[in-house]
Amino acid sequence: MIDESAALLPLWMLLSAAFGFLVGDALGDSTRHRKCLEQDNEDLRDRLEDARGCQPPLRQLLEQQRDAINDIPEYLLPDPKGSAKPSL
Repeated sequence: MIDESAALLPLWMLLSAAFGFLVGDALGDSTRHRKCLEQDNEDLRDRLEDARGCQPPLRQLLEQQRDAINDIPEYLLPDPKGSAKPSL
């Protein structure tokens, strides 16, 4: 007579192997995606550093804009002394 536990052993082995394969495939796939995304992030960081190198600093641009805004009233308001307005 065949023992029932002996007949189920190959089935459980097959199911555990299939489950292990699926888990390994899922984890391996996520690890591969993570490494690919990390590499893409590094590439983007390098490109960002290259792009920053050729632009003037943000503080300098803001100061230039502030100076231009502060000079607007000189061109728009009449001079109370009647002297000539600065030319644009």
